[in-house]
Amino acid sequence: MTARVGVVTFPGSLDDGDAARAVRIAGAEPVRLWHGDPNLHGVDAVVLPGGFSYGDYLRCGAIARFAPVMGTIVDAARGGLPVLGVCNGFQILCEAHLLPGALTRNQHLHFRNRDQILRIEAVGTAWTNAFQAGQEVLIPVKNGEGCYVADPATLDRLEAEGRVVARYLGGNPNGSQRDIAAITNEAGNVVGIMPHPEHAVEALTGPSLDGLGFFTSVLKHLVGAPA
Repeated sequence: MTARVGVVTFPGSLDDGDAARAVRIAGAEPVRLWHGDPNLHGVDAVVLPGGFSYGDYLRCGAIARFAPVMGTIVDAARGGLPVLGVCNGFQILCEAHLLPGALTRNQHLHFRNRDQILRIEAVGTAWTNAFQAGQEVLIPVKNGEGCYVADPATLDRLEAEGRVVARYLGGNPNGSQRDIAAITNEAGNVVGIMPHPEHAVEALTGPSLDGLGFFTSVLKHLVGAPA
């Protein structure tokens, strides 16, 4: 059976359509999920897309964290459901305490929109098993609040446990501590990434096809997951 990957739409989501297209190109069935509906409709994985959920009021992701759909997603993620948070989705995952740390204003206080080289550090997650450790990929970044911060003990723990998924190369676009571009939870089923892999899945529109690996990875993970 074809895997079904849910893509959540919040008020202010911008990249939900792009995420759904990436899911389809990877070979799965995209299922559109609405922020106000707690039902996940039997999906096998979930993508929280980029954008400005609820207008980024209070803090980015702070209101989306309380959306009805997020209550279900948090419980399912703690039970092993693969969840990928991209940009604003990464912010939501941190606000929901599925991932540690926080995303704050870019240190230079400017919005950054450019193609960014990343080095994949962790390939044991549900979303990165299609890559090789140390592989360099080219993926767009576009954010104003993409600076990852955490206390030193948390950063040290992420490093020691191999939970830094990707780092910025060729210049840090937002000042993230230790050049962190993506992290994972302890189980490896939840990944937050600030750059946008869904914008690097087609030769016509992306700088590369490197982002596709994030979406094919979860399909490989689901095939190997116990029924």
